[in-house]
Amino acid sequence: MTVFPIKNGQNTRSDSIGPTQLPKQTSDIRDGVIAALIAYVIWGFLPAYFKVVGSVDPVEVLSHRIMWAVPFGALILFARRQWSEVRRALTHRQMLGWLSLSSLFIALNWLVYIWAIQDERIFETSLGYYINPLTNTLSGILLFGERLRWLQKLAVVLAAIGVLVLTVSAGEVPWVALFLAISFTVYAVIRKKVVIGGMPGLFIETLLLLPFAFAWFMWFKASGQAAFASGDVGLTTWLIMAGPVTAVPLLFFALAARRLPLTTIGFMQFLAPTLQFCVGIYYGEHLTTAHLICFGCIWVAVAFFSIDAVRATRKPPQPQPAGA
Repeated sequence: MTVFPIKNGQNTRSDSIGPTQLPKQTSDIRDGVIAALIAYVIWGFLPAYFKVVGSVDPVEVLSHRIMWAVPFGALILFARRQWSEVRRALTHRQMLGWLSLSSLFIALNWLVYIWAIQDERIFETSLGYYINPLTNTLSGILLFGERLRWLQKLAVVLAAIGVLVLTVSAGEVPWVALFLAISFTVYAVIRKKVVIGGMPGLFIETLLLLPFAFAWFMWFKASGQAAFASGDVGLTTWLIMAGPVTAVPLLFFALAARRLPLTTIGFMQFLAPTLQFCVGIYYGEHLTTAHLICFGCIWVAVAFFSIDAVRATRKPPQPQPAGA
């Protein structure tokens, strides 16, 4: 039974659900889930894209990712009417400074990711994005004085055990996974300091990186090493697709974030590294016992992390002191 607000001194009451209330909320959640699925599935299968362009130098691939993300990002901003956010950021010195720093970290993250995929380290990239929420949690402790709850402590310990097992077995630290997780955490911390939407922020970051990307591409072209427009139309087309591959999932993620609770987003974020793990199996990467133990620890840690997130959102609000 739904009771509508009193209007004109009368209590208007209905025994049926209002036609615009629940359906609207339900459609928002449905659209949000669909948008999140599109974003995370694209991110999950991203290694397959970089395998297709695996014959191209990682630096050239990165340059195309930046160059083509600018025009595709501009189209999205035009369609969503977000140019005012871009203008505000470009004329705000402090905001532009933070976005310059974040663009450096996202470029390094992308470069290592592309190189790792081409070097047959998909499992490591997957591991990096599994532990990224945990490194985000640790950054909250180190930078913002937050405290770990007991399930979060268990998750961090299990993740550390998993990484240690892989390190001892392989004889080297899984630096790709750690670099991807930490660099993206640093990127996220920087972006928290800038009040700007996902797409406008990415557009400015790629715009700031554009001169460097173009210089890299021209160097490859001048030295005769460029794969772009070298006669292989298919490969050239794939390199142009680096633009939408970068911008489109972020657009869908932004749409999902506006419609879904953070706990739902938190659950779904693990879909991308899971799909990356499957892509690694598809491409025949060597799955060792140490990998299985490490990922087993990480998956249990993810479960603890998710359970803790749900519990935190279900806690009743703290009573406010009198006179507050």
